[in-house]
Amino acid sequence: MFRRASPAMTATAARILAGVPELPEVETTRRCIAPALEGRRLVDVDVRRDRMARRNDRPRDVRERLTGRRVGGVGRIGKFIIAEVEGDLRWIMHLGMSGRLQLANPDMPDDVHTNFVATTESGLELRFVDPRTFGFVAVFTPDEWDSSSMRHLGPDALDALPTSRELQDRLAHRTTPIKASLLDQRIVAGIGNIYADEILHRARIGPVRPAGSLSGKEIAALRRAVRPILEDGLRHGGTSLADLAYLLPDGRAGTFVDRLAVYGRTGEPCRNCGTPIERVVVAQRSSHFCPVCQR
Repeated sequence: MFRRASPAMTATAARILAGVPELPEVETTRRCIAPALEGRRLVDVDVRRDRMARRNDRPRDVRERLTGRRVGGVGRIGKFIIAEVEGDLRWIMHLGMSGRLQLANPDMPDDVHTNFVATTESGLELRFVDPRTFGFVAVFTPDEWDSSSMRHLGPDALDALPTSRELQDRLAHRTTPIKASLLDQRIVAGIGNIYADEILHRARIGPVRPAGSLSGKEIAALRRAVRPILEDGLRHGGTSLADLAYLLPDGRAGTFVDRLAVYGRTGEPCRNCGTPIERVVVAQRSSHFCPVCQR
């Protein structure tokens, strides 16, 4: 299913260097780290770059609130990993554009871009590697959580996908392109650039269509496409691109890149009809589609 990271990546991967991690990558990561964290006490926490803790008022809050406390359930909403910590705290990790989590023994060499390390009572370290520091770690009290932007996330695209009727209500009267609407985390949380393209291709809907123009039948087709695409991404460990910014916590690369139907395949034949895949820019993001299959 997965493979070790290797310099030899597919031709498709070599052309697409941005867009992850999205829901399948974050959920794959969550499933890997949860057994190592749940029920364990954190004996040491090291925030090596204050920027990683920028969502807290004081960077030291992250260290002080986590050290010595036991971790409860490790969950996820959209692209956010959210762990319960004793003391009614929430520990949030967001991987940004280039972040990944590693599980490592203390004697393993650090990646140069390791910006955060949490050590459990078993001695295992959770390391947050993020060269561009777009990701973050935060620890919120209940009041801080209630006032945070994460309270405005829409329902999770995998675990709480709205019904077709609810989705139609969320998209009604919107003049923005459907691709941009799928990227709006307030509508549905977890879908990003790669999987939005794949979902729209399966639903046979063009990315520039105004969201509010979709018929009830098209909305139903869109909804039917979401779960199979996300679950397929999960089965293959997510999408590791040529830059290898996203890897599983044990160092393996996800292989969904080999199964992409349209994303990053400009000029290559559509897997359905053979028409060359085209690329447009929607909401400042590259969007890939089949001009015949997607109307």
